Amino acid sequence: MTGDLNLTHIECRQRGAALTVQDYRVELDLSNAVDPGADTYRSATTLRFSSTADATWVDLVADRVARATLNGQPVDTSTYDGARLPLTGLRAENELHVEAHCRYSRTGEGMHRFTDPQDDRTYLYTHLEPTDSRRMFACFEQPDLKAQFTFVVTAPKEWEIASGQAAASRTEDELTATVTFEPTPRQSSYITAVAAGPYRRESDVWSISRPDGTTQKVRLGLLCRQSMAQFASAEEVFAITKHGLDFFDEAFAYPYPWGKYDQIFVPEYNLGAMENPGLVTFTDSFLYRGRATDLQREQRAEVIMHEMAHMWFGDLATPAWWDDLWLKESFADLMGYQTAAEAVGFPGAWILFALGRKQWAYTQDQRPSTHPIVATIDDLEAARQNFDGITYAKGAAVLKQLQAYVGRDAFFAGAQQYFADHAFGSTTLDDLLSALESSSGRDLRTWSNLWLQTAGPSLLSFATTRDEHGAITDLVIQQDAMDSMTGEAISRPHRLRVGLYALEGDRLTRVTVIDVEVAGTHTPVPEATGVSADLVIVNDDDLTYAVVRLDGPSVQAAGRHLSTIDEPLSRALVWSSLWNMVRDRALPARTFIESALAQAPTERNATLLQQILTLAHTAVCHYATPTQRPELRQRLAASALEHLRSAAPGTDAQQVWARSVARFGALHGGTAGNIEALLDGRDVIEGLPMDPDLRWELATALAAQGRFGADALAAELNRDSTMSGRLAHDKALASLPGTATKDAVWQSLVADATITNDTQRALLAGFDAPASSADRAHLADRYFASLIDWWRSMPQTMATRLVVGLFPPADLSEGQDPQQHPVIQRAKQWLDEHQSAEAALRRNVIEQAADTEHYLLAQAYAQSQV
Repeated sequence: MTGDLNLTHIECRQRGAALTVQDYRVELDLSNAVDPGADTYRSATTLRFSSTADATWVDLVADRVARATLNGQPVDTSTYDGARLPLTGLRAENELHVEAHCRYSRTGEGMHRFTDPQDDRTYLYTHLEPTDSRRMFACFEQPDLKAQFTFVVTAPKEWEIASGQAAASRTEDELTATVTFEPTPRQSSYITAVAAGPYRRESDVWSISRPDGTTQKVRLGLLCRQSMAQFASAEEVFAITKHGLDFFDEAFAYPYPWGKYDQIFVPEYNLGAMENPGLVTFTDSFLYRGRATDLQREQRAEVIMHEMAHMWFGDLATPAWWDDLWLKESFADLMGYQTAAEAVGFPGAWILFALGRKQWAYTQDQRPSTHPIVATIDDLEAARQNFDGITYAKGAAVLKQLQAYVGRDAFFAGAQQYFADHAFGSTTLDDLLSALESSSGRDLRTWSNLWLQTAGPSLLSFATTRDEHGAITDLVIQQDAMDSMTGEAISRPHRLRVGLYALEGDRLTRVTVIDVEVAGTHTPVPEATGVSADLVIVNDDDLTYAVVRLDGPSVQAAGRHLSTIDEPLSRALVWSSLWNMVRDRALPARTFIESALAQAPTERNATLLQQILTLAHTAVCHYATPTQRPELRQRLAASALEHLRSAAPGTDAQQVWARSVARFGALHGGTAGNIEALLDGRDVIEGLPMDPDLRWELATALAAQGRFGADALAAELNRDSTMSGRLAHDKALASLPGTATKDAVWQSLVADATITNDTQRALLAGFDAPASSADRAHLADRYFASLIDWWRSMPQTMATRLVVGLFPPADLSEGQDPQQHPVIQRAKQWLDEHQSAEAALRRNVIEQAADTEHYLLAQAYAQSQV
């Protein structure tokens, strides 16, 4: 039985106006979880609510509704359609009881069940955002209908049983334990959580004594499966957690409101993490099996801080509907990077933000599907699509600009007022703006209209004139911006810094930095007059959100001397500008790759080095012409091998170069013999641990080149038969060249109903191996013929991965018109023929077609520059 799982804003707004929910009692019997033949578990929900309407519905996705009563009277369960149970005859005060059999998930939605192949232990955890709490219990599935929740969970008695609140009582019989948890504060249903299994737990305590004399203690927990316990890094995770709680306690002036603070690392997770209050959930890929680099530790710290910020932004004060999703995600994204950099000890987090996170925003913002940060979300399918680069990364960058615009103190004072006014409530844009206007004394309505309610990035460039000695006589910042929604020109205010750099010997040195308020299309910078500058960085220190264009002299200076700039963030910003010029067809991919080959070997910051090499990989795979690629791939592979050998032993740079040997070796076979020697121990690099993950990366590179077959990969699997090893083996097998391989992988992806989310991701990653992209071109017609069936027969998360990951490859032939490429034409034909297809499906196809056309246009530009 499958009903319509979608929910519209209109109907939820009407239900929200009629109902007030007091509390839920949710009883879950998970005692059969270790039985692989048990597909469902018993869920019993009692909820009390007030109503001014005569009828409504309760949301539930279950295999079967066993029994339901409303105010003691039976409810006709034959009206249940698989998604909604109608309720009629409502009173002013109501009590609903629903007993159902809900399904264990293998796709990361609802109650996910995983059996670890390493030790055969079974683990459960929940993921409920945005609308999957109904897969676990009957509820009113919308964020504004907050309530108190009491969970009662029965599971095998030797298991750890956890939820968002501390246990109030525990009873045991011969085989099972039943834990009743303390009631939660008022919260939305999608941030409730349950986990059960033989998890390993580590414990600590955070405490604070405030200047006003108040104190607080919070119990900290770290949970992971037993086979990953040796990689848990509990001491570092707890240290990060304590630093974060210190920071937010002061910054938000609202004590942590959720009691305990458990963090659980789980397998087969669909996301990086989720902000369930009191039981924050992370993918256990953050538990590194080898020596963690600073980049990996920075990424983990940022995500821990992102989720912690949600304890206030999103959990305490929750958007009333998904059109204000940015109210939680943009703030959490900014706070994640800012706190990691300022409070936790990872200043490189701002490099990740500038050259990684914001690139996601620029890409998303230049697609035809872009939207304002404050989006219009008509239904839940649209909400799922808007967990994107606009809501997260652009929103965070724009809030960083807002912090510069109103001042840091006013920004955080506004946040404090926002929480004080709306604790445990539901909020909108107006609520936040009112708090920030009060703290800053500024009218922010015009700012909001220009930044939050328009789409597309601003383009900031500059024009200079110089005297005969090279000194600047005139510098003008030029702004070009158009609202992608209306086509109208707009002019956003930017508070930023302009850095002027001069070549002193063989080093680029910042000689002047100028604070500038950009207004209108042309903003003179008179303070630059008389300064000799070889490189100009508009938006130095990365205060605003804009695509920043370099002039010709700056591009030349960067290509020769970029790695000599002292400040790594400034170096990252120049790389960002160079990369955006590649994307915007203002710089050939070859020029970018030449700069990377010249500058990466002397880059001192390993986080930045990793980002540079990642962009070089993207450039050679998508932006260089097919005729240029063999030479560029060979040079990148050879460079990675050379600099692996010269890197200082035991350093992060050595780790980065080692993984680059694998990544570029997968593109070109010239280093395959060297990779084989690294794997079989004939070539030992001093200071380089050959951990399981690195071995798999190297083996996958050989598989992609056809140098490792199924037998060699089976031998690697025998060395590492863990869950991570099995997934890496799946990816490596899928990377093998040949149409037969790609056909077999395709069949596994689309026909295996038991496939897990992690296996799907691994197979898609191997299927997409660039070295064998031509081997899957014949599947294009099959792709377009399958789209509707995938979308309507699979969970949306799984279907989305197929729509994105199986989109046909396309490269430009000499002299070919990009817009006439057969893949582009076929995509346009499908869109024309399926005007009434689900909007979320059409958006995915539109985005993939637009990205492919973008690559083809860039290849055409690169051809024209030869």
